[in-house]
Amino acid sequence: MNHHPRSSAPLVLGIESSCDETGVGIVRGTRLLANTVSSSMEEHVRFGGVIPEIASRAHLDAFVPTLREALAAAEVTLDDIDAIAVTSGPGLAGALMVGVCAAKALAVATGKPLYAINHLVAHVGVGLLEPGGGAPEDGGSDDSGQAAGSGTALPENLGALLVSGGHTEILRIRSITDDVELLGSTIDDAAGEAYDKVARLLGLGYPGGPAIDKLARTGNAKAIRFPRGLTQPKYMGTAEEPGPHRYDWSFSGLKTAVARCVEQFEARGEAVPVADIAAAFQEAVVDVITSKAVLACRENGITELLLGGGVAANSRLRQLTEQRCTAAGIRLTVPPLSLCTDNGAMVAALGAQLVMSGIVPSGLGFAPDSSMPVTSVSA
Repeated sequence: MNHHPRSSAPLVLGIESSCDETGVGIVRGTRLLANTVSSSMEEHVRFGGVIPEIASRAHLDAFVPTLREALAAAEVTLDDIDAIAVTSGPGLAGALMVGVCAAKALAVATGKPLYAINHLVAHVGVGLLEPGGGAPEDGGSDDSGQAAGSGTALPENLGALLVSGGHTEILRIRSITDDVELLGSTIDDAAGEAYDKVARLLGLGYPGGPAIDKLARTGNAKAIRFPRGLTQPKYMGTAEEPGPHRYDWSFSGLKTAVARCVEQFEARGEAVPVADIAAAFQEAVVDVITSKAVLACRENGITELLLGGGVAANSRLRQLTEQRCTAAGIRLTVPPLSLCTDNGAMVAALGAQLVMSGIVPSGLGFAPDSSMPVTSVSA
């Protein structure tokens, strides 16, 4: 890995446009100065999901106002910035292209070094920001886990559980800048996709995550037993002889089971117990996510776990992850809610780590990569 002159507390501008949030964040070293997000969520609601073309156009419209707002909030100018970081993957190809082109234009116009960042690793990097950095509206970790890390260095034996609309993955992080290992992932739908699809089946609208989380609180999670994918012995194996999917997830069968359940109630002419189904579905998702994640941690010597991604905002996932980590002697860190969902601060945070480690900028020659592997921290 080539290295560049190190900087102790670089002022880094981060740009995020991988899905439907246009995010611009500014950090100084590990201190958060601004985290401005413009979401096009409302424009996708009537379609029941994110429409890539609409998202891309929304990024174009939102980018300059969002950038101006972030600079104003941080009380800095583009001249003050030491480096620019941008999400180059994974994500929606057209949406990524808008952010990458904007970042390249800024880099050319200002002469600042440019870093192409992995969106998933950035969800981990946000845990390095000092708590109470001044930008998140909700100030700190609210109901579970510790406040995000001390801001100095990653702890040893660190893992990350990323749960979002597009990804469900368990990682081992030996170095945030150049050594990230994928231990397990979903082989079909991500957890967030499963929430959206089940919400549609239950007539709850989009986005499905918050709607199901809220409704599940009034339902009986034990009323129906839904399947936990890839938990049979042939997939799990043993610690000595791991099966092919010991740390992996599958949610497509769960979605089908919910659909069959709804059909059976309707076929009998009975009212569909929507709250019970929502609670039982949610329990199936968080049960299998947390049990496999904790298993992966225990069998790989991981004693510190960071929970990130948009679904990390789910109250039941936060609660059960906390309980099972505590029981297994694993210290859990959950970033503030505003830093769990996609944002520019996480991109800036990881960019700052690359600058502080002396890693050479990406330059202008990289292209967005919609299926960028998590093992590539930067392009």
